[in-house]
Amino acid sequence: MSTNAPSTQNPRANSSTLGALWIVYAILRLVAVILLVLYSGTATVMFGALLTRVADYASFMTIFHILYIAAIIVTALSGLFGLLAGLALVAGKSARTLSLVAAFLSLSDLPLGTTLGIYTLIVFLP
Repeated sequence: MSTNAPSTQNPRANSSTLGALWIVYAILRLVAVILLVLYSGTATVMFGALLTRVADYASFMTIFHILYIAAIIVTALSGLFGLLAGLALVAGKSARTLSLVAAFLSLSDLPLGTTLGIYTLIVFLP
C-alpha cells in the first residue's frame, strides 16, 4: 500500500476549498432569507387556508408565525456565520470557532448544509 493514498492526506490542507464552499453556501442561505421575507404573506395565506376547518385557528397561526420567524433567524445566522467562516478560511486565518458555529447551524439544511457541516466538524473537531 502506498503512503500517498488519499485517505492519508491532511484534510486541513484544503481550507481554501472549504472556505469557498462555505461562501457559496452562505450566499444561497442569504438568498433564502430574502425569499422567506418576500414571500411571508404568501406563506401565511397558504397555511391559513389549511386551517379553515379548525375551531381555534388563531393559536395555530400564532405558532406558525413563531416558527416562521425562527426559520428566518436560523437561516440568516447560518448564512452570516457561513460567510464569515468562508472568508476567514479563504484568507488563511484560523477560523475554527466560526467554522464550528457555521457547521452546527447548517446541519438542519439537507443535503448541502448537512454534508458541508459534517465535513467541517470532521476537519475541525479533534
